[in-house]
Amino acid sequence: MIKIPIFLSILHFQQKYKNMRLISGIQQIGVGTTDVYKSWEWYRKVFGADVAVFDEAAVAQLMLPYTGGKPQKRHAILAINLEGGGGFEIWQYSDRKPQPIGFELQLGDLGIAITKIKCKNINTCYQDFFNKGVHLLGNISKNPIGQPHFYLKDPFGNIFEMEESTAWFSNGKKQTGGVFGSVMGVTNMEKSLKFYSEILGYDKIVYDKTGNFEDLAVLPGGTQKYRRVMITHSQPRRGAFSRLFGESQIELFQAFEHKPRKIYEGRFWGDPGYIQLCFDIVGREEFKTFCSEKGHPFTVDSGADFEMGEAAGSFSYIEDPDGTLIELVETYKVPILKKFGWYLNLRKRNPEKPLPDWMLKSMRFNRKKD
Repeated sequence: MIKIPIFLSILHFQQKYKNMRLISGIQQIGVGTTDVYKSWEWYRKVFGADVAVFDEAAVAQLMLPYTGGKPQKRHAILAINLEGGGGFEIWQYSDRKPQPIGFELQLGDLGIAITKIKCKNINTCYQDFFNKGVHLLGNISKNPIGQPHFYLKDPFGNIFEMEESTAWFSNGKKQTGGVFGSVMGVTNMEKSLKFYSEILGYDKIVYDKTGNFEDLAVLPGGTQKYRRVMITHSQPRRGAFSRLFGESQIELFQAFEHKPRKIYEGRFWGDPGYIQLCFDIVGREEFKTFCSEKGHPFTVDSGADFEMGEAAGSFSYIEDPDGTLIELVETYKVPILKKFGWYLNLRKRNPEKPLPDWMLKSMRFNRKKD
């Protein structure tokens, strides 16, 4: 029998956080691939994403609106870099042959075109990648407000943008961190700014420029005219993983000289490319109501509980005004030390409070060593 004071304490805890709705940060970028282990090896060696939160082969039962109306067998790995930033959810069809994009993607095409990765020193990072034989797209250049950055392409055709950052969860030997944001094409900038501000908290405009940009010339379609808007969040993220994921930014491109195409036109979610941008949240039910009221209802909803390998939680999908997929994950269980069976239950703690640094850093013992 539960003693009355304890029972009342549990009720008080549940009631206190019942209507909470918050975002802890970018949890991961979804990357469709033809070889999940080959992709993970490259992301480990180049971007330091060497801790697997889960590594699981299963059937995607709930993504029917985006997988041809039927469940699909798949293999997925969620890998993170403990220096800080979001992770990679590397995703491969098991039975179906993945379909590559059938045209040359250009800036402004609808969906996620580029993933931003943060680094500690842009010059050192560039030289390190050059020495490793990474496919660099041009030299270091500067964005509209003078920040240095450069672009590269992985062996699977995905473009990344490296940007310097001073915000780190750990201060190890790695030059790079994890996912810092993404670059997306849109058709109506004002509608998109409203979506990313109201629903995902990107309420601060870093710059809003229209024209031709020298730093984009190395990219497909990069010599064309664009409206280019960089946005970030004015308020620090809160929640269990907020210190690990850190700050982030999104850059939106509206094309003027070509008609943008949908990157996943005629293809399935999970086919090669960037399939979704995922945010770690608290308050799935509150988000469900809120997103519906804002005109962006859940298109996929796992319900309250869903197991993903050695992790557990719930997940939902919404679409931005151009159909780009945004995933919202509420994490309930995460492996800290797999060898010793230490799995953290997040339902028993204050959802606003970041997890202790030492606890998350203990996940380094789960690293995959090459």
